[in-house]
Amino acid sequence: MRVVIALGGNALLQRGQPMTEGQQRENVKVAAMQIARIAAGNELVIAHGNGPQVGLLALQSAAYTEVAPYPLDVLGAQTEGMIGYLIEQELGNLLPFEVPFATILTQVEVDLADPAFRHPTKPIGPVYSKEEAQTLAREKGWSIAEDGDKYRRVVASPQPKRIFEIRPVKWLLEKGTVVICAGGGGIPTCYDENRKLRGVEAVIDKDLCSALLAQELEADLLIIATDVNAVFVDWGKPTQKAIASGHPDELEKLGFAAGSMGPKVQAAIGFARKTGKDAVIGALPDIESITQGGAGTRVSVRESGLGFYPAA
Repeated sequence: MRVVIALGGNALLQRGQPMTEGQQRENVKVAAMQIARIAAGNELVIAHGNGPQVGLLALQSAAYTEVAPYPLDVLGAQTEGMIGYLIEQELGNLLPFEVPFATILTQVEVDLADPAFRHPTKPIGPVYSKEEAQTLAREKGWSIAEDGDKYRRVVASPQPKRIFEIRPVKWLLEKGTVVICAGGGGIPTCYDENRKLRGVEAVIDKDLCSALLAQELEADLLIIATDVNAVFVDWGKPTQKAIASGHPDELEKLGFAAGSMGPKVQAAIGFARKTGKDAVIGALPDIESITQGGAGTRVSVRESGLGFYPAA
């Protein structure tokens, strides 16, 4: 079975944790332990978030005033290499030596006419108090937005249109390679007036890009791993219920927050509709059970209506 796993940012850096290499490595170890359980007999493609990492690199770049800060597309490429290295090493420590790994710097085409460039929504970097965020917005010209009880920098998040390196990813899979690609939603690029590729100041949503990746790879299953064990209705209320399964049409009627579960549900719906295959949103520790159909919220065109897990 060909499986695309989209690791949420929590798999690399949880809210409030220090953004150190050591902390991220410890979190990657946890993710690697779960992924290793489904490696035998499956073709694995791993995508990942990069919001905290690309935001930190942007801060570090801006702190060196001798040169202009590096643009987000270049910083995104740096995070793909850094995070891919950690995943390769920690997962490689668990799988047989003969299993090959490859991290692919992945360019993803976006449209400069995408309305996302006029309305930045993608949070990156650390969280700030309201006062800190307002000061940084004035000093650096950032857009900021609420993130729970804190604030974060937000940047444009255009829709992914095409993954340029999809052919080498396929070639590597055919040779039994575990591939890490489309990290952070891929490196946003576009064609200029001379039909030359160039980078774009943006961060593509990781889940939407992972759905496109899974579609173009003809994957059998898309797993969107996050920090909750399912998609919920009435989240945070006494009436909350965990969705076990749902048809895309029914899930679309519910409406989910744009800053949290919304893109994940949208990505799962898009993949299921376009391919007829299943997408599952669930918790990282449940990956083995997800592949066996026993955990997470399964989005499938073969379902009718919504199914719920029994109340705890």
